[in-house]
Amino acid sequence: MSILENNPYRKDFPLIDQMVDGKRLAYLDSANTTLKPLPVIEEMDRYYRAETSNIHRAHYWLSENATNKFEETRDKIAKFIHAPDRKQVIFTKGTTESVNLVAQSYVRKFLKAGDEILLSQMEHHSNIVPWQMAAKDKGIIIKKIPINQKGEIIFDEYKKLLSDKVKLVSIVHVSNALGTINPVREMIKLAHTYGAKVFVDGAQSISHLPINVQDLDVDFFAFSGHKMFGPTGVGVLYGKEDVLNAMDPYQGGGSMIDRVTFEETTYNVLPLKFEAGTPPIAGVIALGKSVDYLNQVGINKIMEIEHELLVYATEKLLSIPGLKIYGTAEHKASVISFGIEGMHPHDIAFMMNKSGVAIRTGHHCAQPLMDFYQVPATCRASFSIYNNKEDIDQLYHALKKAVDLFKE
Repeated sequence: MSILENNPYRKDFPLIDQMVDGKRLAYLDSANTTLKPLPVIEEMDRYYRAETSNIHRAHYWLSENATNKFEETRDKIAKFIHAPDRKQVIFTKGTTESVNLVAQSYVRKFLKAGDEILLSQMEHHSNIVPWQMAAKDKGIIIKKIPINQKGEIIFDEYKKLLSDKVKLVSIVHVSNALGTINPVREMIKLAHTYGAKVFVDGAQSISHLPINVQDLDVDFFAFSGHKMFGPTGVGVLYGKEDVLNAMDPYQGGGSMIDRVTFEETTYNVLPLKFEAGTPPIAGVIALGKSVDYLNQVGINKIMEIEHELLVYATEKLLSIPGLKIYGTAEHKASVISFGIEGMHPHDIAFMMNKSGVAIRTGHHCAQPLMDFYQVPATCRASFSIYNNKEDIDQLYHALKKAVDLFKE
């Protein structure tokens, strides 16, 4: 039986059973944040109810238990992304902080005036603004990798932009606004022939595609817990060991030090060098449970489910008069951005909410991409393993109703 008819994973996500204005909830905003399965929720609750303690700072049982669980998550993450060593897994607040860390600790130290950074036209603001801030202070030049109307990198244009002046390429793995899966392995290989480092924003790929940082040969890879069934406020930066060792800390404070005097401070070893202060302990521990859940379901099964959802939803939505899909790349994840002729996306979202359908509208923190398509905003439906045929049908009927009301 098709997963669209009988989804066995819905029962793991308690929020999915909520009602909105008397309507069943159809949660179609997983690219924004995923829902949380029971094991993640229960682990957060357990820590605060029975295991609260700081880590790396004491030798009583509570502290040692919390420290062990915190570091177990680091081991799980390292294995999940195939990192060569656990010390290359740095905990941050999320993808945004990871980008800022590299912008401050790598770009400011190693790049100089006249050097170039390449960013694609489909990047999230958090993969644009931090580089701009560092570039402005240093006289670094940022260049745009163009895309085509389908929402795909124009690879020949990317090749033309590469030169010995390019010191960093930062590229999204999967577009949050379009669902495009970029050819990051090929882009990394080509960038390395010019001596450039590559940062990959994996926020949208971490729970949708198999990730092997060694196979990619990526210099930096970042993602957020809340996009992979985990808590908000926690994320990961992976980096190659030699590069991380050469970088200076992003923040100063507790844990990141070796020895402090008023004359000089020496820094701790990886990964603690980049983990100043008390971290989101409960969040990191619960993130370990989200990794367990992903492994339990299996990335291949997730890809199979989401592809079936994407195909079904695309066919249904394209049958609605006046509806246009933005982002029709050949390789695409479970995201559909769309507009309806004559209707503002925010009006559409308001009407969807009245039908219990949760979709995202706006520029999706990708204003340069909206400028490319010459639209102020789009509607976006995004899917995960807890969605089913009924969710998509509910969206379809709500959109049909909205179009009919607009015509009156």
